[in-house]
Amino acid sequence: MSDYQMGAIESQFADIIWENEPISSTELSKRSEELFKWKKSTTYTVLKRLCDKGIFQNNKGMVTSMISKQEFYSMQSEKFVKETFDGSLPAFLTAFTARKNLTSEEVAYLRRMIDEYEEEL
Repeated sequence: MSDYQMGAIESQFADIIWENEPISSTELSKRSEELFKWKKSTTYTVLKRLCDKGIFQNNKGMVTSMISKQEFYSMQSEKFVKETFDGSLPAFLTAFTARKNLTSEEVAYLRRMIDEYEEEL
């Protein structure tokens, strides 16, 4: 579970699993053939790679997630902020909002998140 990274196609493949789990490896192979034009062997190669990363598991032909989609993308976000902004969320938000104005709904949502966090302290 050390390397939680996926490319664009792997992410689309992972979405199939997250949206349909538990899903049989046979059904996953059929869907991959339809969506990506993959051969069965390609599906199993990509699945094995994602299982080796600890994101999914294939137990007796039934594929399920080891981590949720939300958890996966949360970890990716944390990694990005850590590597790019020395782990500083304010630095990330400053950079993000320098080019994109937040809507009033987004600002209100962020305020609620901060308020909830402060209540937990």
